[in-house]
Amino acid sequence: MRTFTLHLQSATQYTVVKQATSFVGADASGSFGILAGHARMMTALDYGLARYQTHNDDWYYLAFPGGILYFLDNQLYLNSRRFLCDSDYERISAGLMQQLLAEEQALQTIKNSLNQLEQEMFRRLWEIKRSGAHL
Repeated sequence: MRTFTLHLQSATQYTVVKQATSFVGADASGSFGILAGHARMMTALDYGLARYQTHNDDWYYLAFPGGILYFLDNQLYLNSRRFLCDSDYERISAGLMQQLLAEEQALQTIKNSLNQLEQEMFRRLWEIKRSGAHL
């Protein structure tokens, strides 16, 4: 069976899978698959799950917040801010859900801070106007 090398890269991780036989991912156009010998390609991957299979027919799942995929000369490069990799679908799904919830909470905290900052700016502008000071 023909294989290719998969390079999983993030800001803090680098993993090489030397004998991958297939990769399944999704971009804005939908799901797609890559086998050894695929033509050169590059795409932006959607947030979520992808999977790859090794020469011994084991499947591994990848969870990531989007990324760039590049295939050239039987080398598949997947670059993302971070990723999780696991052979257990349930475990990786739970990990992805935890990431989503943590990012959603962080985003809500930022929105709340911005809202408070905006309210404080309006309050101070109102006070300046009320006191008759010129801007």
